[in-house]
Amino acid sequence: MTSTTFTSRLPGFHRLSWEERRERLMRMGLLSPEAFAALVGEPGLTVEQADTMIENVIGVYALPLGVATNFVINGREVLIPMAVEEPSIVAAASHMAKIARAGGGFHAHADPPVMIGQIQLVDVPAPHAARMRILAHKAQLLEELRDPSSSLQRAGGGPRDLEVRLLEHPALGTFLVVHLHYDVRDAMGANAVNTACERLAPALEALTGGRAVLRILSNLADRRLARAWVRIPPEALAFREYAGETVRDGIVAAWAFAAADPYRAATHNKGIMNGIDPVLIATGNDWRAVEAGAHAYAARHGRYTSLSTWEVDAQGHLVGSLELPMAVGIIGGATRAHPAARAALRLLGVKTAQELAGILAAVGLAQNLAALRALATEGIQRGHMRLHARQIAMAAGAEGPWVERIARRMVEEGQIRLQRAKELLAELQAAREARAPSPDQDA
Repeated sequence: MTSTTFTSRLPGFHRLSWEERRERLMRMGLLSPEAFAALVGEPGLTVEQADTMIENVIGVYALPLGVATNFVINGREVLIPMAVEEPSIVAAASHMAKIARAGGGFHAHADPPVMIGQIQLVDVPAPHAARMRILAHKAQLLEELRDPSSSLQRAGGGPRDLEVRLLEHPALGTFLVVHLHYDVRDAMGANAVNTACERLAPALEALTGGRAVLRILSNLADRRLARAWVRIPPEALAFREYAGETVRDGIVAAWAFAAADPYRAATHNKGIMNGIDPVLIATGNDWRAVEAGAHAYAARHGRYTSLSTWEVDAQGHLVGSLELPMAVGIIGGATRAHPAARAALRLLGVKTAQELAGILAAVGLAQNLAALRALATEGIQRGHMRLHARQIAMAAGAEGPWVERIARRMVEEGQIRLQRAKELLAELQAAREARAPSPDQDA
């Protein structure tokens, strides 16, 4: 991945067979044959491995794994592994990354990997005074959490800060919540933070006279934000009959709708996560945690709104930016236990969790751009349904080249329905039988 000849621009890649795509990437030296084998499920995740990961295992479940091309992030060429079942996502991300190259690609960075653990204290006498006592003993409390035997702390992580909040609820009255800020380095960090919260709870009970109830991390990881931005000249946005300025202004108008209306923002942000979740899944990260944090962050000011921003700069360029919590890891959990997750991380070429977080934000911004561009011009369905038709053809029983033939025919007719796919498949089968030689004929 560090070769100066490496590029994520792979023209015609989507037209190759999957075997040809694999061969091309292998020739580029990106992954070993063993890593590629894991990605296509040859050894992949065995049932025996799966049985050690979750309970009551009866098998494994596969998703299509694609590669989004054309990405330049912080000046580095990156191929993006995406595990997803929905058509158009990989194609859309790749296309927007190609457009973004006209402005130098995406720029991204992430905060240090500090997670928040919460300890809830109830039945606290004089809670305001108790808060002061906790803050007065902050240094001592943090020191008690230091553990020279911890590999995470030896790598530079560990406790960083404490803050104390007073909350009210009719069921409890006033109660305290202590936030432990904990640097988890290249891990997602849930286990480390939860363990630290458990260790801290007795000392907090002794200081406050209260009772610790919940001791768990928060998925609103707003101390661990990832950001991405892109700047695109209007001429790069033009296509068919749509002028670049028209597309640019339509994208800004579509974003403003999401910024103003939570009903639109929910779908808008889902489109952002359409890009992020497949990379999280491919790399073995907790996509549910990132989803929860993203949507909570979108409502942090008391009203749910867009995670992204689109505007026009003084030179007339379209400028997009995205900021959201990104609690991800490249060590521990499924990122190490799952062979395909390890291969996906190698394909990305990331060295730290912060680097992965920035890439994820860039992919989310690219996916958002794709959706807004389609909505502001030809509508979201045109490209999506063209790819959806292939799934319908497969559901009807089509295989091999017949999938594309049936899908193309349905799109041309404007009838992307299972019944129509079955009819077209029957026509192809009848035509093949009519061409087949009779058993009575000479060979």
